[in-house]
Amino acid sequence: MSTISSSIQLLPEVEEFLSNGPIKAVVGGKEVSSSGNEIHATIDPGSGETLAEFVALQDSDIDEAVIVAAKAFRQTGWGKMPASERSALLQKLADLMDEKKEVLAQLESIDCGKVHSQALGDIEGCISTFRNFADAAISIELSTSLNVKGHEARVVRHPWGVCGFIVPWNFPMILLGWGLAPALAAGNTVVLKPAEDTPLSALYFGRLAKQAGIPDGVINIVPGLGEVAGAALANHPELKRMSFTGSPEVGQLVAESCGKNLTPVKLELGGKGAAVVFDDVNIEETAQKLVDAITFHAGQVCCDATRWLIHKNIYSQFADECVARLQKIRIGHELDSKTQMGPVVNKVQLDRILGFLKRGSSDGADTLLEGGAAEVEGRNGFYVKPALLAGGLDNVAACQEIFGPVAFLSSFDNEEQAIEMANNTDYGLANSVWSADLTRCNRVAEAMVAGNSWINAHNVFAYGVPYGGVNKSGMGGGVNSIETLMDYYRTQSVVRPLDSLSH
Repeated sequence: MSTISSSIQLLPEVEEFLSNGPIKAVVGGKEVSSSGNEIHATIDPGSGETLAEFVALQDSDIDEAVIVAAKAFRQTGWGKMPASERSALLQKLADLMDEKKEVLAQLESIDCGKVHSQALGDIEGCISTFRNFADAAISIELSTSLNVKGHEARVVRHPWGVCGFIVPWNFPMILLGWGLAPALAAGNTVVLKPAEDTPLSALYFGRLAKQAGIPDGVINIVPGLGEVAGAALANHPELKRMSFTGSPEVGQLVAESCGKNLTPVKLELGGKGAAVVFDDVNIEETAQKLVDAITFHAGQVCCDATRWLIHKNIYSQFADECVARLQKIRIGHELDSKTQMGPVVNKVQLDRILGFLKRGSSDGADTLLEGGAAEVEGRNGFYVKPALLAGGLDNVAACQEIFGPVAFLSSFDNEEQAIEMANNTDYGLANSVWSADLTRCNRVAEAMVAGNSWINAHNVFAYGVPYGGVNKSGMGGGVNSIETLMDYYRTQSVVRPLDSLSH
């Protein structure tokens, strides 16, 4: 049995999947290669070793995948079959994912560098998302009568057609679920490009879709480089809907491409969330929750609280408590059961984090916890220590998204100042407010400008609650709610004047 190291064994099915490379794309129910014979490798962030090779599709391959998906939409009957039948197939796919969840979790873990238990939670979340939208689609009324004087009128809803998805490397499967599940449940066909750093779980998922009996061409997985495969997908004129999750910079490029084709686009982008902590909290409990948030997946979470705004009365005590807890975080390989925080995804990300720590310090930030590169015995991966900086919110480390286990602390005097500080950002994804006074919590939560406000918690995702961003954090609606499912139907009005002689 091959291993990532002498101490960590891979599941036999994982080994088999990785060894049958280069791993091919899934288009039209078939495993296909790149027309340019281009191959790329994905690596284990915890060891720096190559996991597998995969095909990197070219422009012409993406064009073929979209054409195949469009043909499947017209010819397979996927969009026209009764919702109950489509739901049953999606539930079967969810059953297969559940059966193979340990395989998917291990692939996700070693590809992302995510602690195994967290990766397993993501897979279970993806499965639940498929089940949730499969159930929801059955209860949707696709024809709604309108009370319009002098007319018989209704609105009917139809699937759009081919929907494109580009997902990032930090949450490959949960974001696959958030995008594909509602689109498929509504009767659309899909083309998904996984991130080139983390394609493995999506490629394995594509094979499960075939086993589940999803009609060929309904689900297509197209790995490749963002500037090639991703750009070709976003630019394709046959797409009827587009969804992108990633950086604001790339999101702008995707939006420009979709704009040229008048393709509706949904963007879920970066964040610089605030956690507003009042002086009536349980300091130990609140500190632990924020420490857990900033170290989850090594802080590579767009909706994380990275600006901690602490009431002046407890600022020093709270900061000391966080430093003490962060110093105890056990850093290690993602498959080591003792690990609390794994590596970041690659050297580029490691260098980015270290660069921000240096720039933040040069820009005048106080260093409460130094951070920096971490050494893990026997590993040559991309490890970084948690860090805490403090000072004014005009500091570069307080303004820009770092995407690592780094928080920036500032103090405030009163509620009005805290709200002003929380809203002093170009982003608008997610914030949280922490206090024993729930009336104040609700008041502050509503005053913060973002797609999401959480109370006495951070990173909360409940089915039925919309999740999305505003400003630099995104546009086009969110995920997880019935509104998400409705996004994947187009509406059409049907009207008959009751006076048959009228024109």
